[in-house]
Amino acid sequence: MSEETRSIPPADASPIPTARGGDREFPCARCGAKLVFKPGTDSLHCQYCGHDNPIVRADAGENGVVASAEVVEEIDFERTLAELSAGEGAAEALVVHCDSCGATQTLAANVTSQSCAFCGTPIVAQAVSERFLKPRSLLPFKIDAEKARSLFAGWLRSRWFAPGKLKDFANIEGGLSGVYVPYWTYDCATTCRYTGERGDDYFETQMVRATVNGKTVMRPQQVRKTRWRAVSGVVRNRFDDVLVPASKTLPPDHLEKIADFNTRELVPYADEYLAGFRAEAYSVGLKEGFADAQARMRPTIEGTIRQDIGGDHQRIGTTYITYSGVTFKHILVPVWMSAYRYAGKAYRFLVNARTGELSGDRPYSATKITLLVLGVLAAIAVIVLIANSR
Repeated sequence: MSEETRSIPPADASPIPTARGGDREFPCARCGAKLVFKPGTDSLHCQYCGHDNPIVRADAGENGVVASAEVVEEIDFERTLAELSAGEGAAEALVVHCDSCGATQTLAANVTSQSCAFCGTPIVAQAVSERFLKPRSLLPFKIDAEKARSLFAGWLRSRWFAPGKLKDFANIEGGLSGVYVPYWTYDCATTCRYTGERGDDYFETQMVRATVNGKTVMRPQQVRKTRWRAVSGVVRNRFDDVLVPASKTLPPDHLEKIADFNTRELVPYADEYLAGFRAEAYSVGLKEGFADAQARMRPTIEGTIRQDIGGDHQRIGTTYITYSGVTFKHILVPVWMSAYRYAGKAYRFLVNARTGELSGDRPYSATKITLLVLGVLAAIAVIVLIANSR
């Protein structure tokens, strides 16, 4: 983030986006029909008259033009934790929990039942009041549903060892669902005091036995050895926008594969971007998310330690890490998600609605795998026969 970025108080008491895409509806300026956000644009689209209604962002000037991209600000981590502990700094919301997939979704006013945005299971509202931090920024949908379906079809065709008829029988159930998934981002500086060992290689000449013309002789040979010595030191790192999923609903391995979200393209949160889409309330708290971020920082810190130790080999003993200047953002990122059915079994897939990266489950063809194994065994048998004949 820019050095001009400053810490600001945590979220206000504005409405939290619901699994329906927000409580607000936006009428078309031309015909009055309900609008939906048009991916890849800054407009709301009318599906009835085709009119595009531009979104006027809160950070725009009088002419509607955004003056600077530096409008997504960091929030102080420790201060927010203290305010949350005191029951401050968050908005009240009625939430329901899906027993089928575990998703946490906020409930719109006067709604007593709804279907889960993530698995389609009907939910009879047993709503409880909870407090949530409101997202302050998001990445709008950039890829539309038609493009996501095309990417999915290409992905299916590229699957090795998939059943040959998969592309004919893989029908997307109920189309695609556009969902905003909650994430945390963390910035901080780290200072790590460490102890360890540095290994420097050297060579010694040793006499070894060798066979020359059928006779055993002694020959000199250079042997690599390592000299170890104890070391200690201090290394410092700076981390910017360590991205941590705040959802426990979607498969973590699939989320990691599509998690190339460019946080420099974040825009300030506005209800208009959620029109026609759904959003999940976070199920990973702010403090829990930072513990995940610390684990993600660890490999980078250890890499810095190894560079500081130097030498040919390094052993890290103890580490003591302190974190300072911790700030965060609560953001929403766009994902297309659905399931397809093959041979009576459902498989889920996700599409990054910014980059088009895709990850999902797929069936395997037992016949193709068996033929591959038989082919490998046959090749080995041929090699053995040739070797024996020689």
